[in-house]
Amino acid sequence: MTPLKLTIACDPFESVRALEEKHIAPEGIELDFQPEMSNPVRHRAMARDLAFDICELNISTYLIALDRGAPLTAIPIFLFRKFRHGNIFINPKSGIRTAADLVGKRVGCPTMQAASNVWIHGILQDAGELPHSSITWVIERDEDIGFKPRPDQRLERAPKGSNIVDLLMAGELDAITTPQTPPPLIAGDPRIGRLFPDYVARERQYFQQTGLFPIMHVTAAPKSLIEREPWIVQSLINAFEASKQAAYKHFANVRVGTLAWFGAQWEDERLLLGDDPWPYGLTPLNRRNLETAIRYTYEQGLISRVMPIEEIFTTP
Repeated sequence: MTPLKLTIACDPFESVRALEEKHIAPEGIELDFQPEMSNPVRHRAMARDLAFDICELNISTYLIALDRGAPLTAIPIFLFRKFRHGNIFINPKSGIRTAADLVGKRVGCPTMQAASNVWIHGILQDAGELPHSSITWVIERDEDIGFKPRPDQRLERAPKGSNIVDLLMAGELDAITTPQTPPPLIAGDPRIGRLFPDYVARERQYFQQTGLFPIMHVTAAPKSLIEREPWIVQSLINAFEASKQAAYKHFANVRVGTLAWFGAQWEDERLLLGDDPWPYGLTPLNRRNLETAIRYTYEQGLISRVMPIEEIFTTP
């Protein structure tokens, strides 16, 4: 039987290395990994044009696309998760010390629908530290999919050609939330710092309190493909799970890491997060994780309704 050839676009995660290097293959499928591209390019191409058969897609962009009738579905394979308390940045000279200090301020973000921003905005609102509608949000670039802001939302567009990191360091923004750590912070520029310098401790506490390791991206596919070839769902889940387990096995040999305390970190994270911190499937905990992301996306005015899990995922 000739394998079904499918294009796939995703970041080169360690969890997919065995698939990309063809040490593991989905039964009946030949995966054609697309050249590495930026998240915005990949997300926009899939959400607007169904450019790939399988695509790692920002969960909020995916929900917005569904809300607007896009013929997409998702397989419960979650390739990217990340805690986000470390992704709020301030100018240390601003006098801002707590999230509550940002009420009434101007805060920049690349887009409103970046999953990192949706999660951190929601987490801070749930904690009562930062009501979403109390901020003027300054947006750096066009959204992957346009949306109509709610009447209580205050949105501005950053000046054309500018970027939010430079605006923050120039004192034109009070803070920014962004998925990437700004290079000036890494370089030690005194004009930028984290709102929560103890972000790792905060993220650990968040996990201990909620059990959530936030899902950032889902694995999306055109509905027509899944309707035509429903068997591929189980095949892909099996293969991605096998590839993830191969990655775990690789890193369990802590000598392969290039960080001095990688072994200690590996042991510490396993004690906190468990033996499989990146579970696939619609487990009870993954459902709660997804329901939280859906609620945040709705509360922030990006989608018109709270969608049930069964409507947005395809399972075997």
